[in-house]
Amino acid sequence: MLNHIGTEEIKTKRLLLRRVKVEDTDKIFENWCSDPEVVKYLTWKEHKTKEQTRGVVSRWCELYQKPYYYCWAITPKDDPEEVIGDIDVVRIFPNSECCDIGYALAKRYWNKGIMTECLHEVLNYLFSKVGFHRIEAYFDVRNRASGRVMEKNGMKYEGILREYSRNGDGYWVDVAMYSILKREFKYHKD
Repeated sequence: MLNHIGTEEIKTKRLLLRRVKVEDTDKIFENWCSDPEVVKYLTWKEHKTKEQTRGVVSRWCELYQKPYYYCWAITPKDDPEEVIGDIDVVRIFPNSECCDIGYALAKRYWNKGIMTECLHEVLNYLFSKVGFHRIEAYFDVRNRASGRVMEKNGMKYEGILREYSRNGDGYWVDVAMYSILKREFKYHKD
């Protein structure tokens, strides 16, 4: 049975994962939402204006009232106002105690193990505190870097879902599906 507790703060070795605030809008827009390279393989196009980002951020902030809403701003531990990405639960399947996770990270933080570190701690939170049995993640098959993040966290490749999702340009794309079960997750603290 799931124990929905909402988005609580998570600290990692280098990062603070916290709730998004309306005041984060400028950083979110500048650091990743407006960058076509960051959103290239996502289901939405880059934002053209800060107002567009503000609308999304406002909606996220409203959703924090729901105990089953999980969305973290990724910030450096030594500068928690510098929002460099986000990681969130995209969908929840209550009957199977399963959820999907999605994430985005500012380009200048790629290839530093940041998202691997974030995903590990979020998996731990969702398994140990919320009680999910299974966690899934998908990525556009052209975005192998996202798959490597999943693999480094023990997620297993389950296959290709053909034309499963539309990308930001509206084209159908194949996605690779990965998952991990609670009993497979290995928590370790560095």
